[in-house]
Amino acid sequence: MKTKIYGILIIIFLYSCVKVPITNRRQMKLLPESTLIGLGTTSYREFLSGNPALPQSNINAQMIKTVGERVSSATSLYLRENGHGKRVAGYSWEFNLVNNNAVNAWCMPGGKIVFYNGILPYTQDENGVAVVMAHEIAHAVARHGNERMSQQLLLALGGVSLDVALSSKPDETRDLFLMTYGIGSTLGALAYSRQHEYEADKLGMVFMALAGYDPEHALRFWQRMSQINAPKLPEFVSTHPSDVNRINEIQAFMPKAKKYYKPRN
Repeated sequence: MKTKIYGILIIIFLYSCVKVPITNRRQMKLLPESTLIGLGTTSYREFLSGNPALPQSNINAQMIKTVGERVSSATSLYLRENGHGKRVAGYSWEFNLVNNNAVNAWCMPGGKIVFYNGILPYTQDENGVAVVMAHEIAHAVARHGNERMSQQLLLALGGVSLDVALSSKPDETRDLFLMTYGIGSTLGALAYSRQHEYEADKLGMVFMALAGYDPEHALRFWQRMSQINAPKLPEFVSTHPSDVNRINEIQAFMPKAKKYYKPRN
């Protein structure tokens, strides 16, 4: 069975490849992004109905929105100017902070972003927020969730189309979606692969640099995370690998990221 699935994956990969901006990695794109944006918007609204966003009078909520607008605007402009505008077609960016102690943040297809209060002690300041914000935006731009959902539809639901899965197995499909994008108090079991994480680090460093934030802060953020003792490791780190290899990858990519950096006045 696995051999058959892998054969299907290879065939689909050969006939439905696109390239990720900046890294130029070839990726398999199976699912219509417009459908995922619709699912993302619905799930986002449902989440906020049970986890109200903090008001903009809250200083941290203001910071999340300010950083989010800067990074998303710079990212969208870069993508449009470099022939990748379709990556954010249909996006309507929103940025919210919720009062939850989990160390978490996520970005839905369509640009709906939520930070949890629990991650703020680790970001420490606006620069740290920019690291996490750009990293999550990078996941969305690179369509890592699309890849993960595509794989799971093949492995868990027999390779049916997303429309068929939604109509025939709506609960299972919705659960896959929520786990894939990390909606909830913690990130789900379907964490992004190490390859996706390294790629989001690199794209995120470029995106934050384009917004006027020094990408050196990405190195400092993940170095802080790598020093947390294993028994106290927050979910955001345990599912987003923070290790020597990751830090080495960030250091190696730093010269390229720096080329995009223009300090804000």
